Formats: sequence, structure tokens, C-alpha cells
Amino acid sequence: MNVAAEPAGTSPNQLKGVPMKPLLAFCAAFLFTIPGAVYGQADLKHSGGNDLIGAWKLMELDEPGPDGKIKKVDSSGMFIFSPDGHLSVQVMDRTPTAQNRAGPEQYSQGGYEASYGSYTVDEHAHTFTFHVEGALVRSLVGKDLVRAFEIAGKRMIVKSIRKDEHWRVVWERY
Repeated sequence: MNVAAEPAGTSPNQLKGVPMKPLLAFCAAFLFTIPGAVYGQADLKHSGGNDLIGAWKLMELDEPGPDGKIKKVDSSGMFIFSPDGHLSVQVMDRTPTAQNRAGPEQYSQGGYEASYGSYTVDEHAHTFTFHVEGALVRSLVGKDLVRAFEIAGKRMIVKSIRKDEHWRVVWERY
């Protein structure tokens, strides 16, 4: 094996006159500090939303029927909140009627609701704002939907804050 000899005056701890130990210490500090700062900014943006993060299974959906009385809808669904502030929701009515509407806003089409986007949390008001980026019902795209939420144990109740919407959804953490 042919190993070149080191030139006089250099050592394995130096690279063109730069001491390696301080350079490695700087790189390590940079690598551990910058990601922490970036994640710290995400945590500030979504402060209080840590309880939302994760996957939720639909347990109960209540909405007004044609007669105005609240009824349970036979449905299934999933709500996912990511740590970086994104969400996705899908709900399927197992026995869809002509058009389910729980208020003046249409959220589903053919008994199916699907939308995604980002969210921000207002911890003091116990609300999150869903910034819709894509949806099966195209009229929702670009809207900011404010939702009240309450978490107790593994369950989360979500409602609209609008006075003209009377639906309620119970989710359970997977």
C-alpha cells in the first residue's frame, strides 16, 4: 500500500492552514442550531396546536335534517393534522341523500367531503383556522374556515363558529 507522506509542518488536524477541531465544532453547532431554529418557528406558529397533531377517526357527525332537527349521519372519516401546519380531512356519508347540507356552506358532493390545506391555531379562543388549498367542492378553495375545538382525553369535538351552521363532529385519536 502506497501512502503519501505528510508535508513537513502539517498534521491530520489541519486543512490548508485551518485547524480541523474548531472547524468541526463550528459545523456541528451550525447543524444542530439551524434546524432547531426552523422547527422553533413552526412551533411558535402553531403554538397550542400540539394536541391537534395526529390522525383522528370520525366517531359521530351530527347535522340538521330537512326539518331542522339535529340528526346523526351514518358516516366514516379521517382528519389528519401534521406538525408542520398542514391538514387533510375526508368524510364519507354511508347513505347519502340528494345533497347533505349542514348550513349555508356546501362541504360535500355526492355524500363525500375531501379537502386539504394548512391550519393555524388560536389557543386562547380554542379555534383553528383551516386555510383550504384544495377540495372536492371547488367553491371552498381559498377560504379560511374557522372551527371551534375541544379536546378531552382521546376525543375531539369540532364545530363551526358560524351562527348559521349547526353541525358537530366527534373525532377520536387513532
